[in-house]
Amino acid sequence: MDSFDRRVTEAAELIRDSQYLCAFTGAGISTESGIPDFRSPGGIWNRYRIVTYQEFLSSREARMEYWRMKYELFRDLKDARPNKAHLALAELERMGLLKSLITQNIDGLHQEAGNSPEIVIELHGTNRKAICISCERTWPIEEIHSILEDTGFDPKCEHCGGLIKPATVSFGQPMPQEEMGRAIEAAHRSDVLLMIGSSLQVEPAASIPRLAYHSGARLIFINRTETPYDHMAKILFRESASEVMERIVEILKSE
Repeated sequence: MDSFDRRVTEAAELIRDSQYLCAFTGAGISTESGIPDFRSPGGIWNRYRIVTYQEFLSSREARMEYWRMKYELFRDLKDARPNKAHLALAELERMGLLKSLITQNIDGLHQEAGNSPEIVIELHGTNRKAICISCERTWPIEEIHSILEDTGFDPKCEHCGGLIKPATVSFGQPMPQEEMGRAIEAAHRSDVLLMIGSSLQVEPAASIPRLAYHSGARLIFINRTETPYDHMAKILFRESASEVMERIVEILKSE
């Protein structure tokens, strides 16, 4: 048995025997769905400056720049579909193994793949909705994008006149307390944590695998590049997330 087969078999055994399996996902799980790495050269974040939450609230010019970036981002996201790694996580839930799924992603692909909204914890919000900051009314993001050009990329709530923004967490905006609380609880409860596609460099989200480890969980890391916490992983993969997850599910379903 080569190293890959051995590691996949060991990972499947850990997952099979777990009492509380928790998954933690980052941008790397979605690159195989065609969603680009926005931090890379030429990516959106290199072509638009970061607009902080405070700027969004106080400056119309900043809001317009923010919405132009989001409009371009939406074009990149709208045709993306779940890949084999997303589908494998949904299958683990259907098998009764996956109990919580914590994600840094805003693309909604976990729910589209079949994971139930009840177990998905979106730490950075979702790009599939927009919200009024004042009255908290929400809209599908497509409705807002259809009127952006008519509003000069500064849409306002027709009910209260408040500012509308995507339901994502911006720089300088507080993390959602309910979601963070649920994620921390899941990390403490987990006996196996499966981390897929995160550099584990963005806090406080990156603290979740650490919390699980220090609570006694065994960690399985699937990531193309090194992370600061690779030494905590019991099993480490640099291979494709789709390849690894598909093989794990195949082993579990064959038993």
